[in-house]
Amino acid sequence: QVQLVESGGGSVQAGGSLRLLCAASGYTANINSMAWFRQAPGKEREGVAIIYTGLLSTDYADSVKGRFTISQDNAKNMVILQMTSLKPEDTAMYYCAAALRYGGSWWAPDEYDYWGQGTQVTVSS
Repeated sequence: QVQLVESGGGSVQAGGSLRLLCAASGYTANINSMAWFRQAPGKEREGVAIIYTGLLSTDYADSVKGRFTISQDNAKNMVILQMTSLKPEDTAMYYCAAALRYGGSWWAPDEYDYWGQGTQVTVSS
């Protein structure tokens, strides 16, 4: 069993930065990938960034590429999403997710087995 807890959300003006943290606990040895998703009111949940823990590689949605960076701190069992040049359209609830294996698409929420409770990011213009 894996538990994920996000933190670091808040309110920021456009152009600002935030760092989101996802702390993983429990049995994490078999996690294949971790990701950040976001969901705005009335919108579908969308993938933001993925880190493949076994491959040590990352992937990003086109909308955040060049602005967001996903990384991990293995010693602290934590995944980080560094967000810069934030835009109002980045406003959403951000969720951390973990997958045990590949099931078809890393960008689909159904791929992920564990989810955090979310942390709110609000970007004002």
